Amino acid sequence: MPYATTRELVEALHSGKTSAATLLADSIARIEQFDPALNAVAVRDFERARVAALAADAALARGDRRPLLGVPVTVKEAFNVEGLPTTWGIPGTGQPPAAEDAVLVRRLKAAGAIVIGKTNVAMQLADWQSSNPVYGRTNNPWDLARTPGGSSGGGAAALAAGYVSLEFGSDLVGSLRVPAHFCGVFAHKPTHGLVPMRGSAPPGTPALSADPWVDLAVVGPMARSAADLALALDAIAGPDDAQAIAYRLALPPSRHAALADFRVLLLDTHPLVPTSAAVRSALQRLADGLARAGCRVERGSPLLPDLARVASLWGQLLWAQLGADMPGAEAGISHRDWIHADRMRAATAHRWRALFAQWDVVLCPVSPTPAFPHDPGEMETRRLRIDDHEIAYKDQSPWSSLATLTGLPATAMPIGLSEEGLPVGVQIIGPYLEDRTTIAFAEAVERAFGGFVPPPGYGG
Repeated sequence: MPYATTRELVEALHSGKTSAATLLADSIARIEQFDPALNAVAVRDFERARVAALAADAALARGDRRPLLGVPVTVKEAFNVEGLPTTWGIPGTGQPPAAEDAVLVRRLKAAGAIVIGKTNVAMQLADWQSSNPVYGRTNNPWDLARTPGGSSGGGAAALAAGYVSLEFGSDLVGSLRVPAHFCGVFAHKPTHGLVPMRGSAPPGTPALSADPWVDLAVVGPMARSAADLALALDAIAGPDDAQAIAYRLALPPSRHAALADFRVLLLDTHPLVPTSAAVRSALQRLADGLARAGCRVERGSPLLPDLARVASLWGQLLWAQLGADMPGAEAGISHRDWIHADRMRAATAHRWRALFAQWDVVLCPVSPTPAFPHDPGEMETRRLRIDDHEIAYKDQSPWSSLATLTGLPATAMPIGLSEEGLPVGVQIIGPYLEDRTTIAFAEAVERAFGGFVPPPGYGG
């Protein structure tokens, strides 16, 4: 069942059609078959997973019905898993192994999931390519000569190759959304703060023992269906221990269930970066399909925040965050400048609230192009070709800043293939704390037009 959804796997486990031990053996067999070429799973934990699978089968036999009981999953290498190294791809780190699980990992295990390993990342989680000196380079299952994205690229490749049905990563500069777009899978960047970050920190820094939130950054699920994103989010979302003393999570339901009821604002041009014809064409096909389905689809609104200003503010705050957290990084901006930028961010958030009073979702590219060829050169000298244009490699990020600056939820999903046969995705941005709306919209689009398809050569 390499391409079964998590919900299908759970149903099979509950009905006795399969076992946790069988699912685990199938996952391990897929990894051993395909990972020599892909290099997606950086750290394997198969022996402990086998013990956990036997325990899961015993629990299922007793009638235990936890939501992920017996389901194999992988997590990004950046998350602490007790007993395993955490390096972020930085040489000379990873010892001693993590002493305790990240909050996200702890919640997955509490839901019954079996963590079978950790997936490869960009060095310091700072690239759209998942390559580092510790674990090497991960390749895209659709074309081994291309990147699977980063920094959660190993996880997206593992999903596309059918290793597991769920993966969990993090997102600061599109690190969930870009790999989903490049590998043709689904990902959800939750509303900022919805899932605690504790237990995901650079080696040599405190594992966020007191603060579950990091500015701009989030952790969230990746899957091969929108419904599985919803299932996974329910398992990991909610306040961390200190906040749970007073707070409980109560996400509102989706604004709509039927696709025709959604009011859709679609963007395909950005003032700071070109968008490739492959991406624009896929978005146009989606827009045409939505219109035929009865959606109200428009391409502009006077309420839309200034896209260039959003990217600029995001860049200021990102630089401050990187300067504080990355080993060896220089200081970013002053506290005074950060406060000024944060006030401008609050004004932008107010503008988004006004826009989402009239629109339910904003659709836009995840990234300017489909997956591009591996480029091992220095970041500052790399160039990215977008049709007839060439830009600095680091300048491809403005689309990811739209949701990140003010902590909005964003779901990425596949919407077709380019003429070269590469996946193209769309980013579905929604109102603050209305994560169920973006995921429900993705689920409705998936039902109407299709979603994930396996890469050639990996079976169905």
